[in-house]
Amino acid sequence: MSDPTQRDALSLAEAIAARRLSPVEAVEAHLARIAAHEPTLQAFTEVYADDARLAAEGADRAIRSGHAVGPLHGVPVVLKDLIDLAGRVTMGGSAAHRARRADTTATIAHRLIAQGMIVLGKTHTVEFAYGGWGTNQHLGTPWNPWDLAVARTPGGSSSGTGVSVAARMAPWGIGTDTGGSVRLPASFCGLTGLKVTVGRVSTHGIVPLSATLDTPGPLGRSVADVAVLYRAIAGPDILDPSTRGIDPIDPLPGLTRGVRGLRLARMPRAERAGVSPEMLSAYDAALEQFERLGAEVVDIALPFRFADLMSVQASAVTNAEAYFVNGRLAEDPDAPLGDAVRARILAGASVTAQDYLATQSLRRDRRRQFLAAMEGIDALLTPTTETAAIPLAEVDEGHLPSRFTRFGNLLDLCALALPNGFTGAGLPLSLQITCRGYEEALALRIGHAYQAATEWHLRSPFE
Repeated sequence: MSDPTQRDALSLAEAIAARRLSPVEAVEAHLARIAAHEPTLQAFTEVYADDARLAAEGADRAIRSGHAVGPLHGVPVVLKDLIDLAGRVTMGGSAAHRARRADTTATIAHRLIAQGMIVLGKTHTVEFAYGGWGTNQHLGTPWNPWDLAVARTPGGSSSGTGVSVAARMAPWGIGTDTGGSVRLPASFCGLTGLKVTVGRVSTHGIVPLSATLDTPGPLGRSVADVAVLYRAIAGPDILDPSTRGIDPIDPLPGLTRGVRGLRLARMPRAERAGVSPEMLSAYDAALEQFERLGAEVVDIALPFRFADLMSVQASAVTNAEAYFVNGRLAEDPDAPLGDAVRARILAGASVTAQDYLATQSLRRDRRRQFLAAMEGIDALLTPTTETAAIPLAEVDEGHLPSRFTRFGNLLDLCALALPNGFTGAGLPLSLQITCRGYEEALALRIGHAYQAATEWHLRSPFE
């Protein structure tokens, strides 16, 4: 494989560690691909070309001298434009913060850099990470690389990370997920993305949307890549109280155990309404694949409809916390905020303390009910989105694509999105594997078994 950009992250890491490929070659290849495709795809807010080259030269010398800091030394990575790097601009997707330079480096970035990874740049996000289609009114919307003729939704809010990884401008990257913002780009861009449980990965140094629900997570081409990147960023952080007392669990030892003997639930039949025929066909085929692999696919009676958790009441926590962070800015009519995002933030102004606490109580009740329904079941399988990526011209900002993803955040669960087919027009379809909180290793194991038996994740939008 002569082109480093066509290697997945683990293949790249292995080649660098074995000195069959240098970090300089890897970084130069990705920078060249960014230069070639970024004018069209617009995935990046900033490319750190000079610094990445310097880091690659240092990594090359360290590896050649026997001073590699670990197996990921020299591997490029991209970061969502919510993640602080000291001295670098973090806009959080907002033109109002074009000049905001970070004073510190986020814990997640520290961990990646400490393991020798090389940050290629920052990637676009929906403004303040508050939207699922991937649109950004003032800074621009990244172009979904699976259709170069029609501008389609890249998925949000981690739109730039999704587009850059799908287009092979980076081997993997970091997003964040508050209502689906890792899984939605994974769905629309043909990637694998992991929504972690709150406390698994530190949010210190990451621009907040909803402190209660925000979760950083990895996006990559395969479950194996995502599992390794997840391991690299997970663990307690003294600067993030939500991580304390949560012991990290290495997902790699059990990754290849397969699914024989596991009980996987199909979604209730009523939930099929509103899902495109192609998405349902891919979903049904995935269920059959799991049965061939030895899993038992069973029915489940859920205590709610997924759409119920898209209601105004269920959104009170996010709305209130988003307003707490950005309400003053949203109330300034001269501030350059996108219309849809401004409206979502201002909705938090009407959330009373009683509303907020009632929603927290609702979350606890629904979580107890969901866990009771999951008794004896290892994971719930659903589509990730109702459809494949739609044209940007058809986006209704009043209807978000997070019907199947938001419940995972509200109920403190973990979930994995991965490709499970393509439409007749060649657009990716996606399967979601939802497990109980802190069972990331199980979700990754189930997803890896599926990818070991299929090849959907191996496709790329163009060479």
